[in-house]
Amino acid sequence: MSNRFKPKYNIKKGDLVIVISGEAKPLKDNSGKPAFKPRKVLRVLPDDGRVLIEGVNMVSRHTKPSAKNTRGGIIKKEAPIHISNVMLWDAKAGEPSKIRRSREDGKSVRISKKSGEVIK
Repeated sequence: MSNRFKPKYNIKKGDLVIVISGEAKPLKDNSGKPAFKPRKVLRVLPDDGRVLIEGVNMVSRHTKPSAKNTRGGIIKKEAPIHISNVMLWDAKAGEPSKIRRSREDGKSVRISKKSGEVIK
């Protein structure tokens, strides 16, 4: 993808997010509200529009024995999911939140729409 039309995503490596759709979407508890569990973003793939999230979309990889892995076997690891299926977690509000951008001291910062906190 060319840099001219590359989209700018609001999610970065190390952020806490929740999955809002797909297989890892949270189930509803007794009160009818979804039971959110924030998870850490391991990697963002901006060219594909995907993110790698800790413990989400686990796949099995069958590997042959090699010098690095002498035993081989089945390895479980995370696979990327689409970035539109996740939402940033606002720790202060205790729920997912959208993001707005503003400039402070000449730098663009991300601000949570629910709590108004600057996201580091």
